[in-house]
Amino acid sequence: MSTQEQRKRLKAYYKRSSAAFEEWRERGYQYPPPKSEPLPPDLVGLQCGAKTRAGTPCKLKAIYANGRCKWHGGESTGPKTPEGKRRSAMNGFCPKKKRSHTD
Repeated sequence: MSTQEQRKRLKAYYKRSSAAFEEWRERGYQYPPPKSEPLPPDLVGLQCGAKTRAGTPCKLKAIYANGRCKWHGGESTGPKTPEGKRRSAMNGFCPKKKRSHTD
């Protein structure tokens, strides 16, 4: 089985698990909690596989639901609050000069 197929199966596993716990949350966390299915044995040691700076694949085994590790999980989505957007915009005006975030 290819790594791409394994990643798709891992994402589907996480989606099923989160759906079960979402249903439990909607029920008010009533006892007993839902039984989660075990991780399939062929997905237990799945590595990140993203290309590192050295050109080799990443070997980290702590994988998130998106199929990548904490270092290769994805790009930042940027600032969300007006304050964060203002601070981000300040970087373009004078990048070499130290500026205060309280201006």
